[in-house]
Amino acid sequence: MKSPEFYIKANRTFTSIRKTAWIVTVAVAIGGQFFPPIGLIVPFIMIALMAMSFFKGRYWCGNFCPHGSFYDFIILPFTRNKNIPGILRSKVVLVLFFLFFMYNFTGNFINAFKNIGEISLIYSAGSIFSNTYLMVLIFGGILGILFSSRAWCHFCPMGTIQIIFYKLGKAIGATKKTDEKVTAEHSELCHSCGMCSRVCPMQLAPYKSFKGDNNQYHEEKCIRCYTCVENCPAGILEITNEEKAKDSKENADLTGFEESTYYKGEITKIRDLTEDIKEYNIKLNKPEKMNLVPGQFVIIKIDANEELYRAYSVSSINEKGDEISLTIKKLEDGYGTNIIFNKFREGDEVELKGPMGKELMIDQKAAKLLFVANGIGITPFAAASKTLLEYKDKYNFDGEITLLYGARYEKDLIYDDLFTELDSKHYNFNYHRTLSREDKENIPNGYVTEILKEIDIAPNTVVYICGTKAMADDVTKILEEKGLSKEAIHYENFVA
Repeated sequence: MKSPEFYIKANRTFTSIRKTAWIVTVAVAIGGQFFPPIGLIVPFIMIALMAMSFFKGRYWCGNFCPHGSFYDFIILPFTRNKNIPGILRSKVVLVLFFLFFMYNFTGNFINAFKNIGEISLIYSAGSIFSNTYLMVLIFGGILGILFSSRAWCHFCPMGTIQIIFYKLGKAIGATKKTDEKVTAEHSELCHSCGMCSRVCPMQLAPYKSFKGDNNQYHEEKCIRCYTCVENCPAGILEITNEEKAKDSKENADLTGFEESTYYKGEITKIRDLTEDIKEYNIKLNKPEKMNLVPGQFVIIKIDANEELYRAYSVSSINEKGDEISLTIKKLEDGYGTNIIFNKFREGDEVELKGPMGKELMIDQKAAKLLFVANGIGITPFAAASKTLLEYKDKYNFDGEITLLYGARYEKDLIYDDLFTELDSKHYNFNYHRTLSREDKENIPNGYVTEILKEIDIAPNTVVYICGTKAMADDVTKILEEKGLSKEAIHYENFVA
């Protein structure tokens, strides 16, 4: 059983059809009670969904279904968004409800034909479809509010019919080119963060399937609604067919992931940097060393049962490469950070994977480097600055580093002592800090963008930005105005 905080209410209506199709459900269910023939639109919907499912599985459910639109647009804001009970997901309930539905549906039509002399078949048939829609609207809506908005979809008879037709389509090869599934660009690029599962209307877990050589999610209950694609933090998901999935995998850029492997380590020290930021020092045991390029990150397992990881930039690594530090800010609604802060203790064994990431992989041959950070975004630059400047035998860096660091209050300037020391020791390190909500004699008030406007930027400068998207957008605009190309500007958002 997942914790109540696991599932997230995320936007699911990415097209005008998905935003407005619920009107059909309400019109048929309510309007059909007063004018039954309006229900005769339903057979056409059934024909369309069956035809589509033969080639694309439950694609109709996630993109065209009027009931789905009702659940995603009307019910979602009011749902408790809890775990869908296992009994509602079970094959037993699915089969029994499907048989009951078909028996009842068929019986209603038999009665309609018996009474054809008394009541018009158009009215009788329309009434059957309208009453069915009303039942789904009420029963599915109640389940949606009590549990999760799409709870009904797990045993929806139309969903079952789609799966049956989908199986037939696969059996004769009709789905080979038309079937589009959730696809990861490459399994190595998946962070196993579980975000795809946390936002999934069906409460499925695509991330668990992206292992080894597999980069497609084959679950037949998947409604291909694009919610996981829109919310993937790594931006590696799409919905595509098998042929394009193979192309994506073959052409995936794995720069920064070539040496990534799983590690076991021990938390040797936990240090409070502020009231909501902790530094976790980890001794690597198996393997014993990590060959990390300054600026890369690792993922750390936070939930063994769900195989969930969280990505954090490395804030320090010793010269031997056998000890790393992760600096983590506790977020009020952060599922991962709350687990780490509440459960991780000194002496605990942890599982990691790394090194990973290319966005902030520092170009060690660059003549001039500019690091720009705000808030917790400073963490990768703590490791990069120290290793490049002080591990001469390992990195041979002889360029110049300028660091711009913005925080709200002086207490939020983590690693300020480190940067101040590096600034005093190394002629090629220039440290600028600023506070946005506090006036201090020795620290300028304002934002990093204001400092950036004032300093000269050489044309050959390579820039790395980590922090809020708003800051990164502003910084990028200023840099481009100063003549830097987009290729020279690199950004990673570890804060969102």
